[in-house]
Amino acid sequence: MHVTKVLQDGSLFDAKVLDLSSAAILHKFKGCVGVQASLSLGAGFPTSASAPHSLLNGFKNLVAACAASDYAFPQGTALLEAAKNAPAAGAAATGPAQAAPVEEVKKEEVETVDMGGLFGGDDDEY
Repeated sequence: MHVTKVLQDGSLFDAKVLDLSSAAILHKFKGCVGVQASLSLGAGFPTSASAPHSLLNGFKNLVAACAASDYAFPQGTALLEAAKNAPAAGAAATGPAQAAPVEEVKKEEVETVDMGGLFGGDDDEY
């Protein structure tokens, strides 16, 4: 049997749509799972796709509480210590630090703009 066309839900497709590789199907599936996770996180509705993200966000909140208070737990302390040592490790790996040129930041002055009585402050003229 040689399939030339596919009929699905009243639509007619070429048989080429059946020639998808496993990698292409997996790529499309991963993209759809990412969209589902984004939608469920945004809506606050837990799903199996958003569960890992929710757990990681909860862990981040616990580490933030650990950093802001005297409370400590082993994983949070390890992460905070790694974060404290990260700039030193990065500087040691790249060699001696080179001084970056310092640019002077100019602050802009805020101008007051006369709106010409746009909101009714000019009642004296009429």
